[in-house]
Amino acid sequence: MPKKTPLTEVCPLDTAVEALGGKWKPLIVYQLRRGTKRFSELQRAIPEVTRQMLTQQLRQLEADGVVHRTVYAVVPPRVDYALTDMGKELEPVLSALEKWGGRVLAHRAGTTKVGPRNR
Repeated sequence: MPKKTPLTEVCPLDTAVEALGGKWKPLIVYQLRRGTKRFSELQRAIPEVTRQMLTQQLRQLEADGVVHRTVYAVVPPRVDYALTDMGKELEPVLSALEKWGGRVLAHRAGTTKVGPRNR
């Protein structure tokens, strides 16, 4: 029987979801859309994320070519993060998600039906 190829190697949508999946990556990219930020600025902008998780997510975004990391040889150490050209291509996608999320919030606020989550 031939070996199966993982879906992420053949499906662009699945690859995109993998690259941006999770709770923090879209928020990180959203924060970087307005320009370069230092690690501490990202921490303040997303206070719920732990330092370790933020580091891990930034490294994954960097590995996928979405974020560029610049390290300055100064004391104290300084590291800046910015979107790459490929990362900047996500701006309209995130704007559309933000708009769609607003509609979902409005829908939830206006919903009086009992659904599975509020029974």
